[in-house]
Amino acid sequence: MSSPSSIHSPGAAAERTASRADEFRKRLKERVLVADGAMGTMLYSRGVFINRCYDELNVSAPQIILETHQDYVRAGAEILETNTFGANRARLAAFGLAEKLREINEAGVRLARQAAGGTAFVAGAMGPLGLRIEPLGPTSFAEAREYFREQAAALVAAGVDLLILETFYDLNELREAVMAVREAAGDSVAVIAQVTIDDEGNMRDGTGVEVYTRSLDEWPVEAIGLNCSTGPKAALETVERMMRYSAKPMSVMPNAGLPARVEGRNIYLCSPEYMAQYARRFLWAGVRIVGGCCGTTPEHIKLIRAEARSLQPAQPRAQAVVVEERAQKPKALDKTPVAEKSKLGAKLAAGKFVSFVEIVPPKGVDASREIEGARLCASRGIDCINVPDGPRASARLSAQVTCQWIQREAGIEAVLHFCCRDRNILSIQSELLGAHAAGVRNLICITGDPPRMGTYPDATAVFDVDSIGLSHIVNNLNQGLDLGGNPMGSKTALLLGVGANPGAPNMEEELRRLEWKAEAGAEYVVTQPVFDLGLLERFIERTSHLKLPVVCGIWPLTSYRNAEFMVNELRVPVPEHFLERMRRADNAERARAEGLAIAREMVERARPMVQGVQISAPFGRYQMAVEVAEAIPPETSSGDGGGAGASL
Repeated sequence: MSSPSSIHSPGAAAERTASRADEFRKRLKERVLVADGAMGTMLYSRGVFINRCYDELNVSAPQIILETHQDYVRAGAEILETNTFGANRARLAAFGLAEKLREINEAGVRLARQAAGGTAFVAGAMGPLGLRIEPLGPTSFAEAREYFREQAAALVAAGVDLLILETFYDLNELREAVMAVREAAGDSVAVIAQVTIDDEGNMRDGTGVEVYTRSLDEWPVEAIGLNCSTGPKAALETVERMMRYSAKPMSVMPNAGLPARVEGRNIYLCSPEYMAQYARRFLWAGVRIVGGCCGTTPEHIKLIRAEARSLQPAQPRAQAVVVEERAQKPKALDKTPVAEKSKLGAKLAAGKFVSFVEIVPPKGVDASREIEGARLCASRGIDCINVPDGPRASARLSAQVTCQWIQREAGIEAVLHFCCRDRNILSIQSELLGAHAAGVRNLICITGDPPRMGTYPDATAVFDVDSIGLSHIVNNLNQGLDLGGNPMGSKTALLLGVGANPGAPNMEEELRRLEWKAEAGAEYVVTQPVFDLGLLERFIERTSHLKLPVVCGIWPLTSYRNAEFMVNELRVPVPEHFLERMRRADNAERARAEGLAIAREMVERARPMVQGVQISAPFGRYQMAVEVAEAIPPETSSGDGGGAGASL
């Protein structure tokens, strides 16, 4: 083992790291290497609660980490992964430990090096950030790369021999991790890149084996492979397919099957003997690095090492590897023009002024009142009915079903709010396909109100993606591609609307997000309720380059208390002169009349700047919304529209 002085000397550490990396590359060519097993499983079995930051134990409980590493060395592991899987700034920040990033990573390397005793390679473990990155979330590629670069630099400076990027389910994020590592370390360390898959061998977003394997093959890494996932069977079947598209050394570190819930604990049921059988199959297939992930223990690794020894020296694959030529990459289908997607799309494309009225789905299954409201709107020249999706985190009739009923029974197009809160990325794609098939073609993509705002604050939220990621999903489906970019054989024709708030407290962030939505394929924008014309003017001016039609939200106030609610709870700016007018209304009827008058004024004043209005029907007062719409000149509502909005 190196002396303490050599470990802490940057020059000596860099020289040692480079030489060990070369030694690892040489060993990888000569024979199979056995990696260790799970760290989290072992810590959990030693009584560490799952709500702890396991990476921080490198500092607060180093002995338990050291002993775990030593158990794996005694079992025959030749690669020890540092206890740093989640030791990046993003994940550590969730525990208030971001400023301890370097300390935690350095301690992780020191403990693994001490346990290795010069006999095993020390691999710096790096996992995903735990953030949604573009195109599915607000974290940019550049930001993600910087997070990875920071951790990689700490691990390399501490003297790792190689880095293992593992359990990645987003190919874009893994790419940024690989590039960050090379920027931080150059060729001084070897790199293994591993993804996690489902039973079919696909990544979580549907990216198929050929797509991710060819990408991994092109990137500057020494070995590629799989870890975690559903167990050894799926891993074997998938790695055999991966070998058709890459001749790089393969690494496989599967879970000990899927966990079963036994007396309140997750127990992995694949025995060491079963895992050892699959280890032999991995080696026969030509895999060069074999280890374990969740649920595997030193007992599993001991038997895996025995299988590896029995097959040493490693034999070449039974047949020379012939990497299949890439078939012609499937092309995205041309998107349906906006004007052909729906009546609303045709009007927006023609620059005509449009009007929506918002109708909230019922709390039960009787939608007769809502359908009658839609009929009233249709009879008065309203273009569309806007249907919120679980507003204020409330449990109501499906917004999509409500849209279908309104279109069928009231003869007016509906606009479906579609939120991310209640759906994972699989459900999102399924329901969007269903909406198209059912004839609901107009969307407004939103993130959704968190459950704590509603009547069931303890309900869990999904939020696999936010409204930006949702827009990307819709845009893909409109090109005949699923989230992973795989062709579906047909395409949707969904009109992609997004939300924006001209009165957002952090306007720079709001504008940045709207630009991302535009890049994701947004075709029109609907704003939050607007009362301050100055805010709307500045918003229109700062978003004019996006060339998106803007539909302005209009909310008829019903009382001074309602106005206070808008300001203090919904954070919608209401000018003082409007508040004063509502305050002076001394009974319900006068308050309603004053709120109606303010809303009509807003329609008249906003009309030259936007291409439409969305009018709320407070407390189901559809007649009130229709009366607000009467402020739209007849020639405008019938399709004459113009003004600045038409050019956005």
